[in-house]
Amino acid sequence: MPSKILFEITTPLNVTVRTTIEYWSYLVSIKHRVMKNREETVRNVLLEPDTIRKSRIDENVFLYYKQEDRLYCVVARHEGQEGFLITTYPADKVKEGDVIWTK
Repeated sequence: MPSKILFEITTPLNVTVRTTIEYWSYLVSIKHRVMKNREETVRNVLLEPDTIRKSRIDENVFLYYKQEDRLYCVVARHEGQEGFLITTYPADKVKEGDVIWTK
């Protein structure tokens, strides 16, 4: 049985980024516990980022940044007009990479 979608957000790049309940649970319990109860923050970063950069390592990976109570980064892989969440975390600074979009 496929995992249920937790959210699908259409970004300013017109890419729909999704994640499942199961993957979100893994992210906030294993990878980045600090993001527990931060689902709304992640949605906001994807909906209204301050800047979007392309990864220097993988041209299909994009880093969405937004300053809220602190700076957050949401990393997503794009496959055409669809994408999925890879990870998310509080960031100290915006990483290098080509600026694709800015507010």
